[in-house]
Amino acid sequence: MLLPGVAASSIIKPTAAMAQDAAKDATVLPGITVVAPTEKPKRAAAKPAAPTRAASSRGAGRSSAPAQEAAVAGAGAPNPAQAALDRKMQGFDQSRDHVLTKLGASTYTIDRNTIETMPQGDNTPVDKLVLQLPGVNYDSAASNPNFHVRGEYANVQTRINGLVLPEGVSGLGPVIDTNFIGSLSLLTGTLPAQYGLRTAGVLDITSRAFSTPGGSVSIYGGSQSTITPSFDYGGSVGDTQYFFSGRGNWNNLGIENPTSSVNALHDHTDQGKFFAYVSTLLNEQTRLSVISGASYSTFQIPNNPNQMPIGNFPSAVVDSSTLNENEIDQYYFNLVALQTKGDVIDTQFAVFSRYAQVHFIPDIAGDLAFNNVASDVTRASQMYGTQFDASYEVNRAHTLRAGFMVTAEKTDVSNISTVFPADLSTDPPTILGPAYTINDSNSLLGWNLGAYVQDEWKLTNQLTLNYGIRFDQLYQFVDANQFSPRAALVYKPFDGTTFHAGYARYFTPPMQAQATQSNLALFNNTTNQPDVPLNNPVLPERSHYFDVGVEQKLLPGLTFGLDAYYKIATDLIDDGQFGQAVVLTQFNWARGYSEGAEAKVKYQNGDFSAYANFAFNITRATDPVSNQYLLDPDEYAFLLTHYNYTDDMQMLTGSAGASYRWNQTLFSINMKYGSGLPTGFANSAFNEPYVTANLGIAHEFQALPGAKPLTVRFDVVNLFDKIYAIRDGSGIGVFAPQFGQRRGFYAGISQKL
Repeated sequence: MLLPGVAASSIIKPTAAMAQDAAKDATVLPGITVVAPTEKPKRAAAKPAAPTRAASSRGAGRSSAPAQEAAVAGAGAPNPAQAALDRKMQGFDQSRDHVLTKLGASTYTIDRNTIETMPQGDNTPVDKLVLQLPGVNYDSAASNPNFHVRGEYANVQTRINGLVLPEGVSGLGPVIDTNFIGSLSLLTGTLPAQYGLRTAGVLDITSRAFSTPGGSVSIYGGSQSTITPSFDYGGSVGDTQYFFSGRGNWNNLGIENPTSSVNALHDHTDQGKFFAYVSTLLNEQTRLSVISGASYSTFQIPNNPNQMPIGNFPSAVVDSSTLNENEIDQYYFNLVALQTKGDVIDTQFAVFSRYAQVHFIPDIAGDLAFNNVASDVTRASQMYGTQFDASYEVNRAHTLRAGFMVTAEKTDVSNISTVFPADLSTDPPTILGPAYTINDSNSLLGWNLGAYVQDEWKLTNQLTLNYGIRFDQLYQFVDANQFSPRAALVYKPFDGTTFHAGYARYFTPPMQAQATQSNLALFNNTTNQPDVPLNNPVLPERSHYFDVGVEQKLLPGLTFGLDAYYKIATDLIDDGQFGQAVVLTQFNWARGYSEGAEAKVKYQNGDFSAYANFAFNITRATDPVSNQYLLDPDEYAFLLTHYNYTDDMQMLTGSAGASYRWNQTLFSINMKYGSGLPTGFANSAFNEPYVTANLGIAHEFQALPGAKPLTVRFDVVNLFDKIYAIRDGSGIGVFAPQFGQRRGFYAGISQKL
């Protein structure tokens, strides 16, 4: 289901030839016929390839078609050689989608045109972009990422062109940028068996590609001293397509403000991101693709003025508004994929590497004054892995799919803590001497292994069963494994009506860098000695997941969807910021559950489009069974026997938006609603609800006929200057208050190349 935005046809008028190709494409789609399993294997007749990448009969193709990209970029129509290459690449895209089915999952898609018609357009960070999807709620940047899917912690995986993007180590802000995205789909619910590890949701990204050379260069900025230059450029040479993009971002609101003021204290950030994609045909049946990316960011940690020292630090004057804490986040990845397509067998084999590091640098004197400890935390991780997926069409009734993924991760985690020796029998503790440092470090080489097999069985022309099983083996701080059956039914009784229902068994390993155990004995008789002296290792989460939904086309251009789900979990994984270092640490709840429902509607009529989403969720858990030392002793005693709302759930969330293109001017607006995240003792209360809106206006100028357009845009973020707290500083795993951004004004110029 596509997130409504201005459709491609409202920006690029289709030619007669394109219309003829589309009509021809529609006439040759084969009907579904159930045949005996002994019938000779054969692939459905191949369709003539259209000049643009559109949805195929076997799966969603690239939403952002290279021919469309070229037209938008003002590069003109592709020549015959470029059009031929595009048709071949489209065939490989469809083959890849056939291998990596989404059948049975709840899917919501944002395409390139929709991104460009939102307020801020490509300047919208990815983690803000996904807030417009159903069932996604907003959190602070310290939560990494600053969104949650269906009330869960950061249990979301990202895939680029079907390849798993290895997760980071708890940094600030997204490591990828919006301007390389051709389309972005959120998959939730009962996922097919090939999706393991992070299962609350899958951000399935297709990168942009161009048939003819084209791109853009832009400068954007405004409030909070924001300056963000960016570029993207792509094209083709011979049998090779390429695309490159980059962005810098400098502003004074790197992390949410701990106060409700317009301007935060000590909150500057410098960020740079780069993405590269090269894809080449080795022959008619083989394609080699290389994807690389890099992100380097520095953050000042914002200060909360007028805070009182805890009272036992031997210093005269300490001002919380002058603290100087900082963080440096790095992330670099490379993916290499070899894809083959044939009459009945399609495959994709990939190898990848990733290096990530987070370094939190404390203000030693200030942190000692306000926390009795100053922690210099470094988390570094090197990961290597391989991924293989294949599909085999046994006959028209059965398509078998199988694959595996193996990752090896070497983590090095150190916490150099400056503490005081102390007599803990007094309140507050009595300082017994000068401060000194303790180095609590840990290194581990861990392994994740997963394999699956599944069958897509067309029971009738309208009813399809996708069932399978996967096996996961974890060698980390604990060794564990699980067989996980999956099954989903998809029923299409009428044109425009789709029902789905499914069950999935999930196995979710901890994030290795966030599950590292602390040596508590090192901190005995210091101001960093925990009140709860327990730190059992973090366990993999095991859950049963049920999902049912329907999508219905009500009228031409009007589509409605409804989805409901229920999850039962053992050793439910959660995380939080426990201390002044802005990094996350994981722990388990012995038992937990999540239940909810989502409604979504979209409308498209010519140059006008609109959408709205609304979601309900309750996620509760009890009995912390790992890293118990992180919790306050009173809360820990209470939580052993009482259910609590997990800190990342939001009971009610919503989003909506609309856009209208009038000649060369685009008007757009979107909004988000949240009922408030949990707060207070044992998360027994909720922050206040809020609604915010963003407004955008963009106009294209064309100096001469045939010249490439120049786009000027103006955006307002938080149009009505709503003051709202995302976090108030209390609750489980919450260290400091965080307020949503106040009203901001932004302008930009973008030149097509």
